[in-house]
Amino acid sequence: MSLSPSQRPLLEVLHLGKSYAAGGFIRRKKHRVLHEVSFTVDRGEAVALVGESGSGKSTIARQIIRLETPDRGQILLDGVDVLKSERRPSLRFRSRVQMVFQDPFGSLNPHHTIAYHLERPLLRHHRATRANVREHVLRLLEEVGLVPALDYADKHPHSLSGGQRQRVAIARALAPGPELVLADEPTSMLDVSLRMGILNLLDQKKKQGGLALVFITHDLASARYLADRVLVLYGGQVMESAPSDELVNEARHPYTQLLLSAADRSGHKAAPTPTGSETSRPRPRARIDKTSGCPFSSRCSSAVERCHDTDAPWVEVAPSHFARCHLVSPDATLGASSPGPTNERSL
Repeated sequence: MSLSPSQRPLLEVLHLGKSYAAGGFIRRKKHRVLHEVSFTVDRGEAVALVGESGSGKSTIARQIIRLETPDRGQILLDGVDVLKSERRPSLRFRSRVQMVFQDPFGSLNPHHTIAYHLERPLLRHHRATRANVREHVLRLLEEVGLVPALDYADKHPHSLSGGQRQRVAIARALAPGPELVLADEPTSMLDVSLRMGILNLLDQKKKQGGLALVFITHDLASARYLADRVLVLYGGQVMESAPSDELVNEARHPYTQLLLSAADRSGHKAAPTPTGSETSRPRPRARIDKTSGCPFSSRCSSAVERCHDTDAPWVEVAPSHFARCHLVSPDATLGASSPGPTNERSL
């Protein structure tokens, strides 16, 4: 039985895979950066993708926003595979899915005013007319906390602080009236004092406007604060998925435990630390081109022989809590060929 539009997730990412060519001109090898990545995002839900540099987080965002094309997999928006329905992203798609980039300094053209940056998407997506576009610009600036708006509209980006520029970038993403916003490390280049303001702004848009978010970060504390669900990635694969509070308090995958052991979680129950001394031995990067076994096995002090050469199954360790690991209880194994993390309804 097919799902009604109200029951279907807004975004469904299914079996996403991506490889890049590397090496010389004669023998160019393919390095796999994404493998069988699957997850969903409901309307008004925030899903965080967490992992260290090189884990595939930003690559996923580039595939969803269609700056790149995946080698395989599906990206469904309201049940429609946009990779098949549109050869190139349509204006309609751009109005529904927007992105906030990491660098607030490089994402705005220094030659144009703040008003210009907001007028273009408003006019292009028919959200305003030439006659009332100024009014819409001022309203957007107020919505992202840049008040009084008249003090900012005619300034150039260099006149604003990093936090103010990132608010302008968020206002520009909101201008077409999107249903989904991808936020790629939106606070990583900001001072600690400014980060909470950006997270609160995104949270406000999610709660008040029903905006769906894919929040990309390496910081589990920020992910817990903003996201309803957290997906932990390593080596281009999803290692664990759970509601944010449960993932922080009851992490089951050794990599998630390692991330938590390094995080500052004052006042929260400490997550178990992987056995062995992770800090005293080398930390090689994930073998992203590894074709079998767990990509984390070379760093996991608890790894057994099958971890190195056998793909781990996707296991439900608790309601709505899944991990891809040989070491967790196999009682609720879904099978290594399952599509990967989705929401609990899809499972």
